Amino acid sequence: MTNLKAFYHPKDRLRLTTEDRSHLTVKPAWAAPLSRPNQFLSLMNGKGEEIVMVPGLDSLDPESRAAVEQELGRRYLTSQVERIVSAKSEYGATYWLVQTERGEREFVTQSLQENAQWLGPTHLLLIDVDGNRFEIKDIELLDVKSRAFLDTTV
Repeated sequence: MTNLKAFYHPKDRLRLTTEDRSHLTVKPAWAAPLSRPNQFLSLMNGKGEEIVMVPGLDSLDPESRAAVEQELGRRYLTSQVERIVSAKSEYGATYWLVQTERGEREFVTQSLQENAQWLGPTHLLLIDVDGNRFEIKDIELLDVKSRAFLDTTV
């Protein structure tokens, strides 16, 4: 879309200009990241209101695409869980301590019915209260203790 221009100014704030407006804060989000990955990208203002929906990154010019991809990388950062050290559920919240490829992480999930998403028979995605994503690509490759934590929580 040639009438859209996404860029960083200052260096940590994504902005967007359209034919008739300039938006000082822009947050990109995939409309259906699990069922239709890399399709239907929503560009929203700082209040979370949609400015425009684009079919995908290919519809942006190269500079805008690079800026939006950088922001999406921050938003959809996913840690790979290698081992579950502990998991404890209390009053609908689950408190996790896991080992990831980036080191040990603690996080909290609410309502596992909504925030534990099975992407396949053994592929699990956990989304914490801050929107961070923790992925277990294959639960069968986890150690026995880690699988036991999953059996009692998910």
